[in-house]
Amino acid sequence: MRRLFRGLINWLTKKGHFSLALRLSLLIGVLLIIPWMLLITVTENFYEFRDKDISRGAAILTQDKFGDHFASIKYLDQNWRAQDSLWFYTVTQGSDLLPYDLFMEVEQIGSAKLFRDNDNINSYGYLPQHSTSRNPDGLPVGFVKDVFHKHEYLGFSCAACHSGQVNYNGVGIRIDGGPANADLDTFVRALAAALKATQDTPDVRARFVTRVLARGNYDTEQQVLNALKATTQQLKIYNTINATETPYGFARLDAFGRIYNRVLEHVLTAAQLKRQLKGIIADASIETAFKNIDGPLSGMQRDHIYAMLSDDQLNQLKRRITNEPNAPVSYPLLWDIPQHDFVQWNGLAPNAGLGSVGRNAGEVIGVFGTLDWKQKPGFSISSLITGQGFKTHVSFESSINVHNLRRIEEHLGRLQSPQWPEDVLPKIDTAKKLRGEKLFVEYCSACHSKIDRADPQRRVVAQMSSLERVGTDPAMAENSVRYGGWSGILRNEYAALDVGNMLLDERAPAVGLLTKATFGAVATPYPFDNPIKRGVYWGYDLVYAFFTNDIKPSLKGGNYTPDSTVEPLASFRSYKARPLNGIWATAPFLHNGSVPSLYDLLLPKKRAGDPADGEYRPDTFVVGAREFDPIRVGLKSSGYDGFTYDTSKPGNSNAGHEYTSGGTAQPSGAMLPALTKEQRLDLIEYLKSL
Repeated sequence: MRRLFRGLINWLTKKGHFSLALRLSLLIGVLLIIPWMLLITVTENFYEFRDKDISRGAAILTQDKFGDHFASIKYLDQNWRAQDSLWFYTVTQGSDLLPYDLFMEVEQIGSAKLFRDNDNINSYGYLPQHSTSRNPDGLPVGFVKDVFHKHEYLGFSCAACHSGQVNYNGVGIRIDGGPANADLDTFVRALAAALKATQDTPDVRARFVTRVLARGNYDTEQQVLNALKATTQQLKIYNTINATETPYGFARLDAFGRIYNRVLEHVLTAAQLKRQLKGIIADASIETAFKNIDGPLSGMQRDHIYAMLSDDQLNQLKRRITNEPNAPVSYPLLWDIPQHDFVQWNGLAPNAGLGSVGRNAGEVIGVFGTLDWKQKPGFSISSLITGQGFKTHVSFESSINVHNLRRIEEHLGRLQSPQWPEDVLPKIDTAKKLRGEKLFVEYCSACHSKIDRADPQRRVVAQMSSLERVGTDPAMAENSVRYGGWSGILRNEYAALDVGNMLLDERAPAVGLLTKATFGAVATPYPFDNPIKRGVYWGYDLVYAFFTNDIKPSLKGGNYTPDSTVEPLASFRSYKARPLNGIWATAPFLHNGSVPSLYDLLLPKKRAGDPADGEYRPDTFVVGAREFDPIRVGLKSSGYDGFTYDTSKPGNSNAGHEYTSGGTAQPSGAMLPALTKEQRLDLIEYLKSL
C-alpha cells in the first residue's frame, strides 16, 4: 500500500502531457474506487463465505412428506465446501415475492402455526433448514431476503428450484444443483390463500398485525394492512394470469411460459391496456380507471386497474395479453451448465458473451423480480449499449441483481455431478456395469457424450434432435416459437437473434421481447443509492462477464432444422441431449418429467394394438415422495397420496426417446433392436456409475 501511495504521488507531480487538474481528477476517482474494490473483495471472498455449518443447515424432520423419512443428511463430494453450499442457498438474485415481514408472520389457514413452519414448507417439496449465521431465520433452501429500495422482501434464489434430495434407508442424500422436488404453483396459491384468510378473519388479522409491528419495519397498523391488501391482490393476479388446465405437480414448472407472461405484462403501454379492456368493462369505467394515468404505465397503476376487474373479466383480459403456461418441464440440473454452449431444454439460450447472465436475468424476471420498465426522454449509457439511440428510450431498471447472477454462474462452474454413494446405496455390480457400458456406446453415445466431471476445461456441445426425430412431447418447444404478444414499449426496437436482428412489430414473438428485455436489464446499473457503488459494480460486471467467458459463439450439433432468415426460430423446435453424469439423481425423466424411473425410460410407450402383457411406460404415476428406488433408479411412484401425473393431458406425453425399445431411430437412421430386461438392467447399472 505504501509503494502504491508513493507511485501515485510521483505520477501526480510528474510533468507530462496531462494537466495537473486532469491528473487530480483521475487520482480522486481512483482513490474513491479503491476502497469500494477492497470492500467488495473482502466481503465477497471472505465474509459472505463465513457460514461453515457442517450440516449445511439441513433440518431433520420426524417424518418426510408422504411417509418416507430420514434421520440424517448426507452430502456428496461435488467440489463444494459447506460454505459454498450455504452461500448458494442464501445469496439473493433480486427476487421479490412479497414483503419479508408478511411472509414471516402469516399463519396457515385454520391453524395458529405459521405458514413458514418446516412441516408446511416441506409439504410443498422445499427443503427445510435450521438457523445458521447466513440464514438466521432458518429459511428453507433457496428462500432468501432481498433488500430493494430499502424494503425487505422474501424471494427465491436459484437453489429453490435446483437443490434436490433423495431418501434411502433413513438417510437423506442432498444433491446440490439437482432438480428440486418442489411444487411452486401450489405453494404460491396456498400462500395467497393464507394471506387472503388473514385479511378476512378479524382475530387472525389482529394477531398478524401485532407480530408484524413488533418486527419494527412498519410504523402503524394501517401500513401493515395496506401491505397485506396489496400483496394479496398481486398474488391473486399472478395466479389468475398463470392458471392452466395442465397442473404441474411436484418437480416441474412452465418457467418460460411464466417468464413470457411477466414480460408481456410489463411492456404493455397504457394505451394498449385501454384497447384490450374494450368489451370487457364499460367505456366509462375504462376512462375512470385511466383518468389520472399520464405517461408510462407503472406496476402499481396496472395492479389498481386489475383490482377493478371481476375474476371473469380478469380471465378475459389475460387471454388477450398473455399466453397459457401449459408446458411444464422438469427443473434442469445445474452441474456443467456453465460449460455448455447452449442451455435450456430446447437449446434456446446461448452461453456465449453475456448469454449466461442474460439467461439468469430472464429467470429472475420469472421468479418475481421487481420490474420498473418505462419509456424516458433522451438517452443513457445503457440505452446506447442496447442500441436504442439518442432519443426516447426504455429504462430497464429492476431488482435483478446482475452482480450476484454473475457470481452464481462462476460459482456453478466449480460444481461437479454427484457420484453414486455406495456407502448408502447398494454397490454397483461391476460385471453388469461393463456389459451396460457396451450397450451405452451402441444405443446412447451418439447423443449423450461422456465428459470428465472434474476436468476444469470440460465443454459440452448441445446435441439437438428435432421434434420429429425424438418424438417427445412438443408443447414446450412449440410454445417457445409460437407464443407472442403486444410489444408495447419495445415496439420498433431490435432483438438480436442468432441469424440477425428482429425488428419488434406491434405484435412480436415472446422470445424476441424477452431477449431485448433481458439484454436491457443486464445493461442497466442496479439502483444502488450510492452512485459510486452503482458505477463500480455495473462496469466491473459487464466487462468481467463478457471478457472472461470462455464460451464463444458456436454451432449446435445434432439433427435439427437450423435457423434461417425465413424461420429465425426453427432450431427451437428441438430438444437437447446432454452428458448423463449424475443422471441417477435427477428423476423423473424426459424434459417434461413424464417417466418416473430410468428403467421405465428404457421401455416403450403403450399404444393401441400393443400386447396387453408387455412392459410399458406407466401412463399414470404418483410424484412427490423422495423415497429412492435403487433398482429402477427413480423415486417412489405409487402407493401414496401424492400428485397423480396423467400422461394423457396436454404437455404430459410420455412418448418418444424410445431408442432402446425399437421405437426411435438413431441419428444415423438405424433402428436398433429392443433391449431385453437383463440388458435394460445392465445399462442402468452403467448409468449409475456416470
